[in-house]
Amino acid sequence: MDRLSGNNATALNSSVDMWSFNEHISSQHLKPGELRVLVPAVLGVICVLGVAFNLTAIVILFSNAHRGKLSLINSLIFNLMFADGLVLAFAMPFRAAFYSKATWDVGWVVCKTADWFLQSCMAAKSFTVATLAKACYCYVSNPTKQVSIHLGSILVVPFFIWLCACSVTIPQWLFATLQREIRRVVCVLMVPPEARNFMMVYVKAYPLGVYCAPLSFALVYFWRAYSQCQRRSSKAQNLRTQIRSRKLTLMLFSLTVAMAILWLPQWLVWVWVRHIAEKEVEGAQPLLSSPPLLLTLSAQLLTFSLSLVNPLIVLSLSEEFRDGYRGLWRRLTLRKQPPPKPGPHNPTSLQSPCPRPETSVQLRGQRSPRSSYSQGPSGDAQPQPEQGGGQEGRGGRDIDRESLKDGIVLPDVEQFWHERETGSLTVENDPVPWENQSKEGK
Repeated sequence: MDRLSGNNATALNSSVDMWSFNEHISSQHLKPGELRVLVPAVLGVICVLGVAFNLTAIVILFSNAHRGKLSLINSLIFNLMFADGLVLAFAMPFRAAFYSKATWDVGWVVCKTADWFLQSCMAAKSFTVATLAKACYCYVSNPTKQVSIHLGSILVVPFFIWLCACSVTIPQWLFATLQREIRRVVCVLMVPPEARNFMMVYVKAYPLGVYCAPLSFALVYFWRAYSQCQRRSSKAQNLRTQIRSRKLTLMLFSLTVAMAILWLPQWLVWVWVRHIAEKEVEGAQPLLSSPPLLLTLSAQLLTFSLSLVNPLIVLSLSEEFRDGYRGLWRRLTLRKQPPPKPGPHNPTSLQSPCPRPETSVQLRGQRSPRSSYSQGPSGDAQPQPEQGGGQEGRGGRDIDRESLKDGIVLPDVEQFWHERETGSLTVENDPVPWENQSKEGK
């Protein structure tokens, strides 16, 4: 974004009749000892935390891709996190260093590429969010058909996004140059007279094409996707898919809303400053003065904080990313302190083997002898065995549920319940004769 402030926000070079304005705030416009130290410190905290969270999200995405979870939505989320990482790693350090100094001393090459690079990353994030909205709507419309692409196609979509983003920001690179003043050197955007008409159209079309159109497109498609989630059938087999689609839509919608809110002040400053510069070039008196320093500075901080907010939204609202974060933390913990191997002499093993149902039933029978059935001389069942048998049957069911949770179905348990349901048990092999005897007595 263009950085404008104070008395040098716009300046007209009458000798060459050029449209020239400063793009950055320097320490000359910040109060010494206050904002000059506070602003770089805040940017440093945002940079460190943002890089950590973005790297975590990227590692989780690589881990999912390694397990075969390749999809268009995951590749676009990776592209968003990658753009945030580039902003934090390359754009923010130069900006923080310039805030603490009164002159631009990092060279002509950085002046030409600094603002262009930041604008390209922000435009790439905007185009990525718009593409995410379309992919999310396709997934919600037909969840059974995952929006999956091949590894080669994964590289094509981000490449096309970055190509468009870097192309629409070329004027930011083309007209950026260094300008020497009395006591310092500043980086300005200087437009020659032959390109003035083009820039007057560009400064009006650029916000529409990079901010308004992509985010409006994304909001419309996210609203349609959420409405589609509400209209879906609530059958038992589709309930989990419906919940997953709704959570995905809410997460991506939150990313869009965060970008629209945090990026809006910077665009207000951007349009404000260029309107003043255009009026001064035409010789007219602008209706508004230069934007306040506090507004310009807050807009820049909110723009950079977006690179920290995006991974926080993804890691907090996505169940897949939360599970991946737990798994990543578990692997890092196990690498530092490897767990002991499970064994019979290790009471702290991670997962002890489940006991066989017969063993559990025998132990229960030994602990409560009254629960075992007894049959009198006349062959009539006693009341106590019936209660004990019910408890034993319920215990067997509990054991079966535990084994099913672990994904294990024991053959003898399966045969027991199958014969009991079909009624193919004989008198000799009937493990619960009191139930049949009670039926015969009735």
